[in-house]
Amino acid sequence: MNLQTRLFHMVLLATLVTNLAASEPNGSPADKNGAVVDAVPRGGERRDGERAAGSPVYLAANEMSIATGKPSLVLMSSGSTHIPIWSLSGGTTGQSVAGIVSGFPNDCVAVKVEIFVTTTDPTTRPEYNDVYRVHLSQMVEDAPFTDKYFLGKPVPTALPAAPFYSRTIVLESYYEVDPQAPLTVRIQREPGDPNDSFTRPAGLAMVKVTPLKALAEPHVVQDVSGYNSWPMIQAIGEKLVCVYSRGTAHSIKEDVRAVFARTSNDGGKTWTAESTVADTPGDGEVTVAKGLDSTGAMLLWVRRIGKQWNHDLYRTTDGVTFTRVATPELAVQPMQITDVFAVPTVGLMSLWFAGDYSDAATQSWGTMTSRDDGVTWTQTTIESGLTKADWPTEPSAVYLGDGRILAVGRTEIAQGQFQLISTDYGATWKRSQTNILDVRASTPSLILDAETGLLSNYYYERGRGILRRRVVDPDRVFDHPLAWPASEAVAIASPIAWDSGNANATVIGSQHYVAFYSGEAPDTSVLVSELPAPTASNSHSLRPRPGSTRK
Repeated sequence: MNLQTRLFHMVLLATLVTNLAASEPNGSPADKNGAVVDAVPRGGERRDGERAAGSPVYLAANEMSIATGKPSLVLMSSGSTHIPIWSLSGGTTGQSVAGIVSGFPNDCVAVKVEIFVTTTDPTTRPEYNDVYRVHLSQMVEDAPFTDKYFLGKPVPTALPAAPFYSRTIVLESYYEVDPQAPLTVRIQREPGDPNDSFTRPAGLAMVKVTPLKALAEPHVVQDVSGYNSWPMIQAIGEKLVCVYSRGTAHSIKEDVRAVFARTSNDGGKTWTAESTVADTPGDGEVTVAKGLDSTGAMLLWVRRIGKQWNHDLYRTTDGVTFTRVATPELAVQPMQITDVFAVPTVGLMSLWFAGDYSDAATQSWGTMTSRDDGVTWTQTTIESGLTKADWPTEPSAVYLGDGRILAVGRTEIAQGQFQLISTDYGATWKRSQTNILDVRASTPSLILDAETGLLSNYYYERGRGILRRRVVDPDRVFDHPLAWPASEAVAIASPIAWDSGNANATVIGSQHYVAFYSGEAPDTSVLVSELPAPTASNSHSLRPRPGSTRK
């Protein structure tokens, strides 16, 4: 964040606090305990016709009260600027404060929650992180008071390079609400989290709650009876090709599972009749990856399981007729091969991972490369003998230029994503954990926009039914995997954990298309969300990582 932006945030904080709640700063907050803040912009009364989602409401520090522990309401002063803040310990766990927001617009279906945090401590620097999380709850009619309780993921954020600089931290980007019920917002610092390395106090100055309207409905690709799942989507010119498999359950081995394709020429609004890609007797077949060869034809990896375990590579120029071009014999049989992308001096590349999902150190991953558009492949193992905790699975990768490749993969033991980077065209790699936690066992998909240089990371939060996107300048996170900006929700679907998920994305012009599946066994549907390609307003891409100089 540059100095001008930091100063703007400080002025904004001071102005908002003055407007919202200037009172005896050293006095007891008891007169504010239990205060309810109406969700209407300050500076005017609500009138009919002004109840539109998008106008945020702010909770100043002295409009909140102690929820747990013993945080302190203190006055932060610098010159003639005085701001009340809640001082949250960097060593004592269990400290939190809460406030209540009500009166949401009628068209509000969810809220976004952010906090403004600062510190006066001279030891602050970007090498330190502190961690916060939000507790959200509503009391609604005819339901237990715990029914709408939500515990947010811990969010680590790098500290500023100097005291008195503010940070805006998104703690939750999409929490579904009943607009008629008050919302309790509780903010908690987590000094016990391993990512919280700043042992000094930090100050919570304000909470921002933004009402959100309903998201756009995704297009339906296939919703016939059966378990339609694990879609791959690829653009061939201006045509979308969506390939998926169908069986009777969440199973990759059943003989009845086959692979099908449909195409669209109008951005996914309508689709052609279904064509069969692969239906081998005695084998279960599942789509696992897609991409383009050097001529612009679509490539499709299909995992085929019967008496043997194979990966077949298909090629198509129209999305209707598919020809099998390779079934490579590999020294290490992958659990899955992932999306194909081009790397200069190397040719085509896919990543792969292999293992049995046990706790033994038997897991591995690596690369596959082809110099003849997929006819033959060379397999290289990058890491082997991994435990499940260190095993990146189902990765998606993009080539950034100058030999650099960035990939993200899912984790198999918890909610999160790995980041994998290479600076030598994929010969060697470095694996790191990211700060991305609002995902659960779901395949990511990366899109690098040629015009803006922005990187979109799409993934599905299973169990909550939220398709999410994080947008960033890849230079910001390439060497800083804990600096991914907050996610935004882009679609809502089934919250049933294993009957939905697995994003796969492609791009046509200025539009992104993200395929996923959703439903409840034994019937699930293949869906596609259509989204404008991101701009700088979708990301923190133009704001350098704290303490860094953008190249």
